[in-house]
Amino acid sequence: MNPIRVLIVDDHEVVRVGLRMLLSRAPDIEVAGEASSAAEAIAQATALQPDVMLLDVRLGDGNGFEVSRKIQTFEKEIRVLVLTSFADDDIIVQAISAGADGYLLKEVGRDALIQAIQKVASGQSILDPAVTGRVFGKVQALMQDPTSGNKLRLLSSQEGKVLALVAEGKTNKEIAAVLGLSDKTIKNYFSNILEKLNLSRRSQAAAYFVQHSH
Repeated sequence: MNPIRVLIVDDHEVVRVGLRMLLSRAPDIEVAGEASSAAEAIAQATALQPDVMLLDVRLGDGNGFEVSRKIQTFEKEIRVLVLTSFADDDIIVQAISAGADGYLLKEVGRDALIQAIQKVASGQSILDPAVTGRVFGKVQALMQDPTSGNKLRLLSSQEGKVLALVAEGKTNKEIAAVLGLSDKTIKNYFSNILEKLNLSRRSQAAAYFVQHSH
């Protein structure tokens, strides 16, 4: 099996060096290259064609959102995993809206970061558990507000929990373990969620959760 080729984009050299050292210990991940600016990120992505771009949102000559939008126009699909110090809801929404497949805070542990890269590379979407946990209470409040035009209020309490865990990047099997339910039950819940929200993909459901829970 080919290793997951990662392009590290961060304007701090110390961060890039640290990430390269950390990721070099993962047998199924290969650091394809580094970039310190938005322009360099796009140039390197074009030249190297990585599987995953590990991207900070703050860059000296622009921002990660612009890079992410540009990456979406590439013929080769490059998955974008935002790695940042900022947990602001608006920044999260901007990142998802710009096509990012995941959002992690820089205090994430080594194993969690490697797992996130693996999941994003396989087509899943990832949100940092700290981010998901902070907005979960707001989702519950919206669901219970009859005056809200938000479709989250159409979900049952259990469906709301399933959606929060989907946005965290968990698989149906992992969600089943957390909630003490069967895989089949979770699959049924998620099918209902997609129908109620009028969505078709897991990544869309995760993005909807982020955009409408603050």
